Amino acid sequence: MPGLDGTGTLYAPLHQALDGRCRLIVVTYPVDQALDYAALETVARTYLPEDEDYMLLGESFSGPIGISIAASQPPGLRALILCASFARNPRPSLAGFRHLLPCLPVRMAPLAVVSHLLLGKFSTAEWRQLLTSALASVSTDVLKARMRSVLLADVRGELSDIKVPVLYLRATQDRLVPASAHKDIQKCLPSKELYEFDAPHFLLQVRAKEVADFIVAYRRH
Repeated sequence: MPGLDGTGTLYAPLHQALDGRCRLIVVTYPVDQALDYAALETVARTYLPEDEDYMLLGESFSGPIGISIAASQPPGLRALILCASFARNPRPSLAGFRHLLPCLPVRMAPLAVVSHLLLGKFSTAEWRQLLTSALASVSTDVLKARMRSVLLADVRGELSDIKVPVLYLRATQDRLVPASAHKDIQKCLPSKELYEFDAPHFLLQVRAKEVADFIVAYRRH
């Protein structure tokens, strides 16, 4: 399940790195409908396999959706993987800004700033272009609605209902989601397993090979 853009177009490196070793189903969210987390969860559930075991991966924005789905204990789910994600607003001090979102010119955010937050020192011209394309395909109202959802997010109460293993992939160079996000989850779910990668917020993209190898190895153990 994808990050804020919701397009799933940034998973090509991961798909290539998996190289057919396991099937990757990429959830995509509507680019022209301003849906909240509950509505997007309904969309995500339509992608869940019905006749085979699977692991559910929630990247960044999609973490709360992954937690809610896993808490409902759907048949076939064998593990929940949270990547650079959170169970509640990872920046509580910014919660009040949700009232200003309608006025914010999100399209005018300098690419250099966005790249700094998502890619940091791992930024390349190719990644900046792919990021620009992904965000440009999503309407401004949709982006604002998803930002608002993040600022209001809190699914910590659902963590105790999860019965499958929960794995957290943390990017040590993440400038968007702080370390406190996984510690928040750890408090509610002590059995959570933490795996760290030298990577920016775009962990699945920059470290696709390492993540793919990890997923395959975990699936087989």
